[in-house]
Amino acid sequence: MTEHPHVVDLTDRRALLGWRPAAPEVVAEAERLKEAALLDFGLTESAVASWLYAKCRHQLPTTAIPTAAVVASGDGSCLLLYNPDFFVGIGLEGVKFALFHEARHLIQRHLHVEPELRDDPVHRLATEVSINHVALIRLGRSELPTLDGAPVGVDPREVHRRYQDDLAGQGLPAVTYQEFTATDQSVYTELGRMRRPPVSAACVHLHPELELPLDQETVDRITSSVLLNSLLAARRGHRGAEQELRDLVGRTEGSSDRISRLWGRLGAGLLRGSTSATRQVDWWQRWLVDVLASRLGDGERLVYPKKRGALLAALGQPPMLSRRGPVRQRVLVVAYDTSGSMPARVVDWLAVLVGRIDGVVAHWLSFDGTVMPFRPGERVHGGGGTSFQVVADYVEGRTAGPGGPFAENPDAVVVVTDGFAPPITPAEPEKWIWLITDDGDDWPEHHRPPMACHRVTTTGAVPR
Repeated sequence: MTEHPHVVDLTDRRALLGWRPAAPEVVAEAERLKEAALLDFGLTESAVASWLYAKCRHQLPTTAIPTAAVVASGDGSCLLLYNPDFFVGIGLEGVKFALFHEARHLIQRHLHVEPELRDDPVHRLATEVSINHVALIRLGRSELPTLDGAPVGVDPREVHRRYQDDLAGQGLPAVTYQEFTATDQSVYTELGRMRRPPVSAACVHLHPELELPLDQETVDRITSSVLLNSLLAARRGHRGAEQELRDLVGRTEGSSDRISRLWGRLGAGLLRGSTSATRQVDWWQRWLVDVLASRLGDGERLVYPKKRGALLAALGQPPMLSRRGPVRQRVLVVAYDTSGSMPARVVDWLAVLVGRIDGVVAHWLSFDGTVMPFRPGERVHGGGGTSFQVVADYVEGRTAGPGGPFAENPDAVVVVTDGFAPPITPAEPEKWIWLITDDGDDWPEHHRPPMACHRVTTTGAVPR
């Protein structure tokens, strides 16, 4: 691609909204179509697209771009930009196709592609072919979206036809469409056999001369969180998420050592009934790392080091978080239910995790019918009736413990419990994180308001 001067700074939200705005009725209709498409994704067709656009907190209609795009800027924000006239012109099904394409394009082009391939026009074409092939199948479409009667984007079947003609002209055998589109690598390999790959084809989301700002650290952070949540959804029975991630793993795994290591660290093999022979995968631990990052961070200041992202840095290796810039110390409370069979390994793992979080002061509590502060490694006693209210009363300053009242304002409260006690509504439920042991009651997830909640695995050894 050649550089193309932007009509406005694509990270300047005010300028984007102010640049030759479309008619109000067009903007309203485009926003309606976008919201309807995202709702459909969340309910049925694409867990990845749904999670990705849930994390693009700025979604702006603007005529400064011709179609649609995601902009990941250096300030840590991620914006979804869409041209209102374009969205209205392609209709609801076209908008769904464009958003699905954008989600997969962002994940595959940046999280999964080696740096030396990013500027290869044949590889860019292969990515377009692969993504649109998947989009046609997963969205149940037989044709690309159309604008003013003309198809929008790269048609994978047309590219395959031109591939067949090119190889026939060379006297070489061509593979079938199914073999051609089997994986990202198969598309790239077969296009490389052509004398003249059709690399000038335009992408549905990107003008061929428009370079968009895509800060890699922000891309990694957003897509890592998207994949984590989608993997967890698949493990908890979301069939759409499972099917989509099976496809994503199958299309990318093995194309490079880097990608194979990534999927291995995620434990994505569990989706196919297999896992690494050397590493136990505990999904609740991965979920907790991601949730803690969101609870303890100050805006975008809590980051994973060396731009590796939450999944690469925390989920495949011992969890590590670091902070960037002047951030006050965070206060974390870990409350451990001693009334039942609470596994010591969970507390051991939490102690390791908390010890690796920079800038955090942890307060450890055991509780049954009363609150008893302790330190990791100390023996805890209990066995009486369980009360979550005594924990809330203590951390919210209404009662005192053996050392006096709790004088801190916690940023997060992690409760490890079997869940069997009367439900409570804390003063700040968004700060509470519940880890429910095997066969426990996960009422916090269904409470109003709901709180972060996940089941923990209480068997096996503590991962190192």
